[in-house]
Amino acid sequence: MWAHSMTVQDYQDLIDRGWRRSGKYMYKPVMNQTCCPQYTIRCQPLQFQPSKSHKKVLKKMLKFLAKGEISKGHCEDEPMEPTVEDAVAGDFALITKLDAQCDLRTLSGDFRESLESEEKKKIKSSKKEESNELIQSQDIEEKLGSGEPSHSVKVHTVPKPGKGADLSKPPCRKAKEIRKERRRLKLMQQNPAGGLEGFQAQCEPPALFPAKAKSNQPKSLEDLIFESLPENASHKLEVRLVPVSFEDPEFKSSFNQSFSLYVKYQMAIHQDPPDECGKTEFTRFLCNSPLEAENPPNGPDCGYGSFHQQYWLDGKIIAVGVIDILPYCVSSVYLYYDPDYSFLSLGVYSALREIAFTRQLHEKTPQLSYYYMGFYIHSCPKMKYKGQYRPSDLLCPETYVWVPIEQCLPSLENFKYCRFNQDPEAVDEGRCKDPDRLQVFYRKAVMPYGVYKKQQRDPSEEAAVLQYAGLVGQACSERMLLFRS
Repeated sequence: MWAHSMTVQDYQDLIDRGWRRSGKYMYKPVMNQTCCPQYTIRCQPLQFQPSKSHKKVLKKMLKFLAKGEISKGHCEDEPMEPTVEDAVAGDFALITKLDAQCDLRTLSGDFRESLESEEKKKIKSSKKEESNELIQSQDIEEKLGSGEPSHSVKVHTVPKPGKGADLSKPPCRKAKEIRKERRRLKLMQQNPAGGLEGFQAQCEPPALFPAKAKSNQPKSLEDLIFESLPENASHKLEVRLVPVSFEDPEFKSSFNQSFSLYVKYQMAIHQDPPDECGKTEFTRFLCNSPLEAENPPNGPDCGYGSFHQQYWLDGKIIAVGVIDILPYCVSSVYLYYDPDYSFLSLGVYSALREIAFTRQLHEKTPQLSYYYMGFYIHSCPKMKYKGQYRPSDLLCPETYVWVPIEQCLPSLENFKYCRFNQDPEAVDEGRCKDPDRLQVFYRKAVMPYGVYKKQQRDPSEEAAVLQYAGLVGQACSERMLLFRS
């Protein structure tokens, strides 16, 4: 449908029913019919912790700004495109989430049993058995960390020379790690009653490393982004939030530079021909928005509406994140950047900045606490990466409730289309129950559908209006005006 004008609350409610916008064009996938179901995904910024690869991207930016160092690593081709490491981290995050469902007492008992069997093996020790022992002990430790039941622990032998190593098995470790592992095992045997707590507490004697414990506290996302730079830093990066409005002087003055960057990005990254990257297309796609700007006293200082978040490097725009600021979330619309700076992984960097920005807005507006990343397509690698920003939820396409992504992935491995809500009796609570109250704009007059339908003789008209009502829900059908000619 085409949205001529829309309140931010209406759009918030629509995206919570699976809708998205492209300019003023609003669309909702027919989930049980499309070849690639697109599930709305949101991240929880308040609980977000950057992964190892996220930290690498942030450190890479800091090194570039401070010293002008250019990393020779991964150069992305798409906004927020994942590295292999990100994908692996995402899989392990799924396993780690199962911790809560694991019986720790049973796990502790099984762990002690495995230690006893380990001790018997040591008596008959040979080099082959020792390597088995070390790999098994690591396997046990990984099972503990993942929360996977320990009865599934298996002994993996080291691949024989000439045969390919099994990449699904834990890699070989350094001698220092092996010594630490032996120490852990020994401490556990000395204190078998301590269970998991004893194992964790005695891995490193606390008295020996009192100062190190403090320095090991993980840095927050903000610490990593806003780490201070030296006075003689090689580059200066500034992020500016600009309302999408030709009446705004900052938006107007930077429009041509922003447009030129868009053309460069579309042609280099998406191979768009020049005639498809004109000012008309750019304006329609990324500047025109149906959202009405609002500035309520209890809202964020910048207000609600559509914005361009511009990344200025040394006085030049190198990236623009198009976002909507809504009552409960920051919604990411699009990102375009200068391909010459692909080495900075600007897609990932901008996503992390937008998560941090959501946290900042939350401080003034507590209900604004989510970061929407658009659609997650499990069968498409270029859209699947979005699941690596944890914790995150997927929207159930039938009942429109949010379900943690960890609970959804096993079903998506087997079926493209899934109802995530496990309650078979649950229904769409926001469904249209009284279509006669739906508001229609007809012949320059506003009227409820109950009045409008008495003036209509076309049988297809009722089907079209009722379909609209079912897709937008009762609340939006009563607030929005459906134009009929």
